[in-house]
Amino acid sequence: MTEGVQRRRVETGERYDVFHTDCLARDVVDHVTSRWGIWVLISLRRNDLRFYELRESIQGISEKMLAQTLRILVEDGLVWRKVEPTTPPQVTYGLTEFGRDIGEPLTDLFDRITGRLSALGTR
Repeated sequence: MTEGVQRRRVETGERYDVFHTDCLARDVVDHVTSRWGIWVLISLRRNDLRFYELRESIQGISEKMLAQTLRILVEDGLVWRKVEPTTPPQVTYGLTEFGRDIGEPLTDLFDRITGRLSALGTR
């Protein structure tokens, strides 16, 4: 938690005020829309993936950044993590119900952007 910031508990059904710096929802939005967070959620939209499969699906991400991003998304409740006790351990990731809810509009956004770019004949 950031020093000097006080977090206010929000009652069930009450909306968060995302324009205040102490808003918990603001942290989740920052994590989802981070440089790599959005790509992790989009990559996991169809299948659960093992760490190396996820790394291969997101070109340009380092193992360190992928691990950090996954750790944060797991803490936020968007992604689940399953470790198989093998040698070496097999770690699989997938979207939670919350992650699927958040990932759906991101996928729609991605599809709209790529559709528009295709229609324009760019890239």
